Amino acid sequence: MTALSSENCSFQYQLHQANQPLDGNCLLFLIILGKILLNILTLGMRRKITYQNFMEYFCVSLAFIDLLLLVNISIISYFRDFVLLGIRFTKYHICLFTQIISFTYGFLHYPVFLIACIDYYLNFSKTTKLAFKCQKLFYFFIVILIWISVLAYVLGDPAIYQSLKAQNVYSYQCPFYISIQSYWLSFSMVVILFMAFLTSWSEVTALVQAVRMTSYMNETILYFPFSSHCSYTLSSKKTLLPKFIICFLGTWLPFVLLQVIILLLKVQIPAFIEMNIPWLYFVNSFLIATVYWFNCHKLNLRDIALSVDPFVNWKCCFIPLTIHNLEQIEKPISIIIC
Repeated sequence: MTALSSENCSFQYQLHQANQPLDGNCLLFLIILGKILLNILTLGMRRKITYQNFMEYFCVSLAFIDLLLLVNISIISYFRDFVLLGIRFTKYHICLFTQIISFTYGFLHYPVFLIACIDYYLNFSKTTKLAFKCQKLFYFFIVILIWISVLAYVLGDPAIYQSLKAQNVYSYQCPFYISIQSYWLSFSMVVILFMAFLTSWSEVTALVQAVRMTSYMNETILYFPFSSHCSYTLSSKKTLLPKFIICFLGTWLPFVLLQVIILLLKVQIPAFIEMNIPWLYFVNSFLIATVYWFNCHKLNLRDIALSVDPFVNWKCCFIPLTIHNLEQIEKPISIIIC
């Protein structure tokens, strides 16, 4: 691992050195192919009935960019040396394209996180009401804009340009960018989860001991057999926090443990691998839980327009009363109460 620094640059690039990247084109192809298969598997496993949101559109665009990169690598590897539109393409461009994509992915974490957070907040507060087609066009435009903006920043940054230009001289080296944004974002989420768990660990333990899993409306839900006489109000953040933690960790605990291991061992993963759809859905669930928790006083039990998580079913996760036969209920009970 090496670091590329510049006096005129406000950040530090951490680069992964490969001695002979041209001989590793096959390995690079397999890595990207594996990532694409993981993207397809994740997209296939997600809940199909979801509301329109920015993160869904961005995940689809990321899968498309990964596929486009794989196609470019395959074409260049097959033809080895060819001219297209007056531009000569060689195996060197495999490294170049992957570097550009790696830098672009590395700078996308903060913007995507911020835009998704704003999107869920606006949808939850219902401050914006757009028609379905207008909403789709709006998300499509935002996704295209963020890709173009970050790519333009990467190509226009002097430090990045010099690092890419240097590879033309030292073609035996192919450094890949290690994203600082993903590190701090992962670190922040893990710390917040740890603090939230410590704050309500006794309530979480009690809920885990009382929980039982059952089937309702052809879906697996978590049923907490507590009485309706609760010491907290419906909008109490203290009441909802342990339930949110159980709901979130019940789905993402292996991924959280993976993030902890990566942080503790300081594993440096190239940005073109680290930016993937499972990671984005993990961030997505974290954002939904955060927005719900901060706006718990606005939760409407009968509101069917709440954002639906592709993996965590926040709406049907908790049943409010002690119900012995769930199948006798005609309508689903919407959201979390004590």
